[in-house]
Amino acid sequence: MTATALFDLSNGRVRPELLAQVADEVAFVETELSKQLHSQVQMVKDVSHHTLDAGGKRLRPAFVALSAKATGLAYNEERSRKIGACMEMIHMATLIHDDVIDNSATRRGKETASAVYGNTGSILAGDVLLAKAMRILAEDGDLAIIKTTSESVVEMAEGEVRELETRLNFDLDIEEHLEILRLKTASFIQCCCEAGGLVAGASPEICQALREYGHHVGMAFQIVDDLLDYRGDKAKTGKPVATDFREGQATLPLIYLREKLSEQEASVARQKFGAGVTDDEIRMISGWMATRDAYKHAEELAIEHVEKALAALALLPETPSRDLLETVAHYVVRREL
Repeated sequence: MTATALFDLSNGRVRPELLAQVADEVAFVETELSKQLHSQVQMVKDVSHHTLDAGGKRLRPAFVALSAKATGLAYNEERSRKIGACMEMIHMATLIHDDVIDNSATRRGKETASAVYGNTGSILAGDVLLAKAMRILAEDGDLAIIKTTSESVVEMAEGEVRELETRLNFDLDIEEHLEILRLKTASFIQCCCEAGGLVAGASPEICQALREYGHHVGMAFQIVDDLLDYRGDKAKTGKPVATDFREGQATLPLIYLREKLSEQEASVARQKFGAGVTDDEIRMISGWMATRDAYKHAEELAIEHVEKALAALALLPETPSRDLLETVAHYVVRREL
């Protein structure tokens, strides 16, 4: 999430100096992360810094900072950065664990921690990251932030388990799939936005508005992720095209496609789902998704969530920071990685 990309999407509504401030905030969070990742155990340091150095959009700490700014209230910026670092550490821990679970060799085109340091060391180092994040919350001492974060971490973990339970279920229904998206992705982005409001001492109504914004942005983000899995640039994503289909995980493009297939086509797709599908077969199935509006329907749902996210911001004061939150919501559906 670069400042240039956000400026272009804002159509000039967001001043360059505000974008520069956001870039500075993210840089401060990077510094805080480096400090927090220090460990007396070498493998913990190696795995943590390997994951940090692999890069990323740093959306979670950005949501904390942007939400705090958008309240229009004075707040402790150093505290916001620590909470932002905490959220990114939780996210990093989940990425490390996900790569082990999915047996992923690369992420963003670079080797995963598990590919370099092994599964056991990576899992344990991820656990340390999660524990350190909890320590930051304890030191901060705000029970409301502790509560929303702990609830979200539980939901994320449950979402991952729910997703595992549905693997190889070609007939997964849309309601259950969307609930999985809420649990594993939207819940945590919602938490980051609410935490920003809480850091600023915002009213319950404003914090609730930020929660709703985060929920809908999170849903849109994961829907776009599901789309990118099928039609993203492998060179950018660092993963094979249609990883979800190859692993037997039904997502929106497939769910929307199923009703547009003939019996024979459905039989072919069902037979190949999570069972050694070839690249040519993936191209064929992806072609069906494109020509039969499966991608289009998924895009429309993502846009619907963005519109609801923007509506939730109506309670916030009209400031450049609110404009920036709106721009981030638009960025989510237009991103290519």
